[in-house]
Amino acid sequence: MPQQDDLFPVPPLSVEVPKDLTEPRLWVRRLKIWKEPDSEVIRDIELRPGLNIIWSPDGDDDPEGSVRAIGHGSGKTLFCRLLRYCLGESRFADEVQRDAISTTFLNGVVGAEVMLDGVCWAVTRPLGIGRKHFAIEGGNLDVVAKMEGTSTGIEPLIDAIEAKILGEGTSQLARLSAGQRAWPVALAWAARDQECRFDDVLDWRSSASGSDAPQPASGDAKGPRLLAMRAFLNAITEEEQAARRQEQDLASQLDQAKRQRSFLEWDQGRRVERLVRDLGLSDASLPDMPLLLDSLKSVAAGKLAAAAKLPSGVRAELDEARRTSQNARTALRDAELKAAGLDAKLPLEEKLLTQISSEIPGLSAAAQSAASPICPICEVPIDTALAEGCKLSQKLPDQAQCRARWEAKRQEVDAQQQAIASFKAEIAALKPEIALARQKAQQAEERVDRLEKAADARNTSWRTATRNVEDVQRSAELVDELAYAESAIRKLDEDLQRVREQLRGFEDKQARAIGTISQKFSAIIRRLLGDDAKGIVRLTGKGLEISVEAGGDRRTAAIQSLKVLAFDLACLCLSIEGRTRIPAFLIHDSPREADLGQTIYYEHFRLLRVLEEELAGGTFQYVITTTTKPPQDFNKAPWRREVLRGAPGSERLLRCDL
Repeated sequence: MPQQDDLFPVPPLSVEVPKDLTEPRLWVRRLKIWKEPDSEVIRDIELRPGLNIIWSPDGDDDPEGSVRAIGHGSGKTLFCRLLRYCLGESRFADEVQRDAISTTFLNGVVGAEVMLDGVCWAVTRPLGIGRKHFAIEGGNLDVVAKMEGTSTGIEPLIDAIEAKILGEGTSQLARLSAGQRAWPVALAWAARDQECRFDDVLDWRSSASGSDAPQPASGDAKGPRLLAMRAFLNAITEEEQAARRQEQDLASQLDQAKRQRSFLEWDQGRRVERLVRDLGLSDASLPDMPLLLDSLKSVAAGKLAAAAKLPSGVRAELDEARRTSQNARTALRDAELKAAGLDAKLPLEEKLLTQISSEIPGLSAAAQSAASPICPICEVPIDTALAEGCKLSQKLPDQAQCRARWEAKRQEVDAQQQAIASFKAEIAALKPEIALARQKAQQAEERVDRLEKAADARNTSWRTATRNVEDVQRSAELVDELAYAESAIRKLDEDLQRVREQLRGFEDKQARAIGTISQKFSAIIRRLLGDDAKGIVRLTGKGLEISVEAGGDRRTAAIQSLKVLAFDLACLCLSIEGRTRIPAFLIHDSPREADLGQTIYYEHFRLLRVLEEELAGGTFQYVITTTTKPPQDFNKAPWRREVLRGAPGSERLLRCDL
């Protein structure tokens, strides 16, 4: 089916330049890098209004190169980030690259001449450590690079840009957080990260770049970036913004109310389930709420009355039983200790008896030998010695004394035996006493346990019955609270729908502003893809919808990148005309690497030349870095501003290998 022609032809791209505008309101005239202040200048790159190309030749594309090298790693992205750094961004590289640069250039300085409404601002910022940040209106860059004393910081430049170009109300319109500046967010859009791959008009900063970009310049949620973009494009009003804040507040309140309702439903369900279980109604047929509460209330009241009638137990009886149990345990312990003492003493007494008894045989033999003694000297019986006469000794043993010792030892043995018998008798007598004491202690403990369980049972029954009554009362309160919550949710939902309907009306009112962007976007698409192509930009409830039609709706990766480039250029044209709150300033870092075809890429350069030479003059600044060789008629002055090479190190941006 042939494509239907549009009722009204798409007008060609045009730009209405204000009469008093002769140069970009914001542009960078020079970027300069010093190894140290008042020392070697590493780079001094002059830029111009209009198209500026930074080329990094790849392989055989560079006939002037001394070695064949790839075009990557030359410093193109670092160049873009240094520009961003001098325009107010807080960092110029990720942490790894910053450490490498600061180590190599300990006192290094980067500076830029930033032109703002015809006035030159000299900006210098450190690459290493220990240096200060300066932004001097009307300053000389070389002089400012050597300055000492109190740092001005980069804030004076940001303040001037926001005051002269963005306007005071932009931060409020962009719904930025308290203390957040609007210019860093606008700069994030005007100088996208290469890592974003030009895949979406609302992708400005990548977490992989380490840019430390402010919200809403990065993150998964694109809604805040869309609002900021609309604020920069004059496509949102204070009334709409107030309505959006109201929408956000109502949506937050609605979510909170729904969470509260869910909690109340959970609490009520938990209490009713416990009541049904504790009241023994699990198998009963029960009515639905709220009649169920009447049944539960009746049963719970009956359970409480029954619990009040349970025997409470006499406190004095329990105290007396505990004392009796304590006394019985004490008596048992005393008897067991006494028996243990006797059991330990008995072996010692028996050992003593054995020792005493062992002396009896010796004493008995001594007594017998005293009756017929033997001479201890000549070993001759005393009777013979007396009869015949002994010439050696006449000393004889005392028979009475020996017998007396023997008798005394026998008496000692008898006494020890009697003592042992007494110990055994006492031990034997303690056994039934201990058994009786143990029985009394056990009985006393059982009585105490019985009385305590009776008291606990009453207390448990009372507590359970009391809790059931409280659960019934709370469940009845929850019925009213749930009804109130449902009413609040309905009211919030109605208010939210009303505000959203109001927002749809605001979006319709902004159709003219979005339509102007769409018109320029479509004209740019036609120049890049041909007269049979067109582009459309719509603002819907889902966000910003951008489409390209060229023989049907195109959604390839190359077309997606083309959408981003064309949309940025369309907004650039509006900025030239003074219809936005952002300057006519763009940095595109290696857009060809985002799968952009060479034919379209070359047309992109030719479009910029037409914009510069025929439509807008030098009222904008567009900086592009590329590894792909630019078209032959652009690969020279004044458009090509610098050639950076990946090798040798002296040809890289910082003229060394890091």
